[in-house]
Amino acid sequence: MKVLVCGGAGYIGSHMVRALLASGREVVVYDNLSTGHREALPDVELVVGDLCDGEALARTFATHRIGAVLHFAARSLVGESVALPLDYYAQNVGGTLNLLQAMVRAGVDRCVFSSTAAVYGIPEAELIDESSATQPINPYGASKLMVERVLADAATAHGLRSVAFRYFNAAGADPSGEIGESHEPETHLIPNVLRSVLGTGPALQVFGDDYPTPDGTCVRDYVHVSDLAAAHLKALDYLHDNDGAAVFNLGSNDGFSVRQVIEAAERVTGRGISYAMRPRRAGDPPKLVASSALARSKLGWEPEYGDLNTILSTAWQWHSAQRY
Repeated sequence: MKVLVCGGAGYIGSHMVRALLASGREVVVYDNLSTGHREALPDVELVVGDLCDGEALARTFATHRIGAVLHFAARSLVGESVALPLDYYAQNVGGTLNLLQAMVRAGVDRCVFSSTAAVYGIPEAELIDESSATQPINPYGASKLMVERVLADAATAHGLRSVAFRYFNAAGADPSGEIGESHEPETHLIPNVLRSVLGTGPALQVFGDDYPTPDGTCVRDYVHVSDLAAAHLKALDYLHDNDGAAVFNLGSNDGFSVRQVIEAAERVTGRGISYAMRPRRAGDPPKLVASSALARSKLGWEPEYGDLNTILSTAWQWHSAQRY
């Protein structure tokens, strides 16, 4: 049986493909290459297709003996989702419905879904666990929460087993340095810090220094992309023995401010980093940190690259020799 990786040419998906191959599994990648990179893939079969193309999905399941699906394919820019909500619901919800229908018709009953911390909106608690209220404040987060509900209903109606992972801030790069984070436009802090150092990106901006945090800048939770991939391998094992639709946070249980990330980047790169202060952005909570206790206890997941300096070092190695 093969594992179908939807969005497997993207940042997290391409790391997942390598983790699957290293575990001895066969892989088929399904990606429309709108944001993914063919160059990030090793020697695996790539089906260039869109989740909104039900016929292409049906052909893929008919051609390959798929045993499980890992679903990373989505539009994921918060600001863009506010401007283009219908596009986001069509791709993230409609595309996922096509995928799940194809799975049910093909008799494939295991799915690991890439959700997001954006389902929580602006949380009331400083340490967020899975029981925290889900109150998304943008269409991106809302679209992911809708899919979580669909997965729960599909478990009841069709026996489809699933795990939805609510990521916090994916960061870092494969320790080999061969693949890493390459988005256009780039909206994540760590690559923007490193690109500003290298001169391959715009001047660095920090939004807000008057938050109720120790140094006035926002605090966020960073989890290494290879640790995310390891969690998905654990989820496949979990689904072998467990029914229903499970939800887990994936984070570090710790948080770092924007200034702390910049200071760590200065240590890793050996260079001073200048930045311009800008006013707060609307909707940015002061602190977002995950409790990953449930994933640790139920899946046996333990992050290997939890140290911020390690995360930055792998990212720096990638960005310093970026290939795509």
